[in-house]
Amino acid sequence: MSSRKLVSALRQAGLRAGDIVLLHSSFLSLGDLACSPESAVDAFLQVLGKKGTLIVPIFGALGILTEVVKKHPEAVLSDVPLGNIAAIGFKAKEICADHWQCETVHGEGSPYLKIAELGGLVCLLGVDQDRNTSLHSAEALLRLPYLSDKTASASTPDGKTRSKTWKFFPGPHRDFIGLDRYFRQAGIMQATRVGNAVLRLIKAKEMLQLCQELGAKDPAFVLCDNPACADCVRQRAAIFQDRIEQQESFKLAASARLAGNYVPEIIDKLHGCGLKYLELDFLQGRSIINLSPEKLQAAVAEFSAAGINISALRLEFVPGDPEKILALLEAADIKRLIMPLPHDTEMLDALAENRIDSALSNSVEGSAGCKRRFVSLAAKFACSAVFNPVNFVRANEKPFLQSWRIGRFIKNIGQLDIVDATWNLCSTRLARGNAEIKELISILRCHHFSGFFTLGGGAVYPGDLKQAVQDFSDLLDNM
Repeated sequence: MSSRKLVSALRQAGLRAGDIVLLHSSFLSLGDLACSPESAVDAFLQVLGKKGTLIVPIFGALGILTEVVKKHPEAVLSDVPLGNIAAIGFKAKEICADHWQCETVHGEGSPYLKIAELGGLVCLLGVDQDRNTSLHSAEALLRLPYLSDKTASASTPDGKTRSKTWKFFPGPHRDFIGLDRYFRQAGIMQATRVGNAVLRLIKAKEMLQLCQELGAKDPAFVLCDNPACADCVRQRAAIFQDRIEQQESFKLAASARLAGNYVPEIIDKLHGCGLKYLELDFLQGRSIINLSPEKLQAAVAEFSAAGINISALRLEFVPGDPEKILALLEAADIKRLIMPLPHDTEMLDALAENRIDSALSNSVEGSAGCKRRFVSLAAKFACSAVFNPVNFVRANEKPFLQSWRIGRFIKNIGQLDIVDATWNLCSTRLARGNAEIKELISILRCHHFSGFFTLGGGAVYPGDLKQAVQDFSDLLDNM
């Protein structure tokens, strides 16, 4: 294809004089050409004319055509070290101006937004949506929770170095390719062939509007669902964590037994699910009480370094040796202990004396007995209730319709164990047994509950942590 034929092909593809075009390209995709990269760029400029503008991204090795534009004697460059562009033409200075002043590289005030606001086009020549940098603008405008701050430095014309931190900067992997069908269906993109290359022309403003609509419905709209993609697993976790922190009043924790056996494994699982609270009940397949104070201290330090907070130390029994428990709590600096309702006050006396919060769980008795014992203990000690619906199922009670009402737990509940089971004591996934877990979650959300919801608390979950989080998320979606 000669330069003259390229000009004709670009016009047939829909480019017009006066257009503002952000070009992402693969020169080799055009096939056998009788023109150089310089001639190809000149072909674009000829089609766009004196009133048109050609823009390319220049923040990496993005193809020979970007280098030609960047080095063009009439090129104007934006003044940032991240997401920077080069432009030639009528609106070049306006588009590139004040990029450094923007809060985000791709968002408000950036060249990418200016291109959209000016009615510009995104041109993908021999490349797919994966190279469409403007899609990061949609992420920045949505302020998606997996985006992060990014600091970079650049040299000024007088030889000085200046640094800045930009907000809502994109990370690694995206599934931008999956957006292609939405653009086709919306009629905002046309695709033709130029030489051997597929050329896509997309209306930038309409593209960003559509992406914002998609992202408002699903913040993970540009993330892949491949469980082997660590990048998107992490970014989906950030979305879930943000959802809990911004939309809910409760704190979501997971039991160590559900999360894994060993500290590194548990950390990875919590990070992968977007959880930052852990209830320490079991480690290495045994009750936490079997650890020495030194080993528990080391484990908690490792969790803390990874950004994991310990919600409580939990025992499935009332310990007979308060001093041993106090040594563990003190060594690991844990200020909350969960245990079954005790028949005497020895352990509670020790906890109160050492300013440890006591959280008391129902175990095998019904709600009436739990209420009597808890009221008696609460009159002497500052303690909260841990409501375990599976244990009330074991006591042959309907946890919400009976136990919750009879025990008046709304007055003193500090934690709801997020578990389920059938009447014949088989553990089930959430809302598939008789624990009335959906109703319990719902009523506590109505009361703006600020305590803990603990996945796998006080019972075995018939699946892994990822499954439990998905089940819990599905329940929230259907309330």
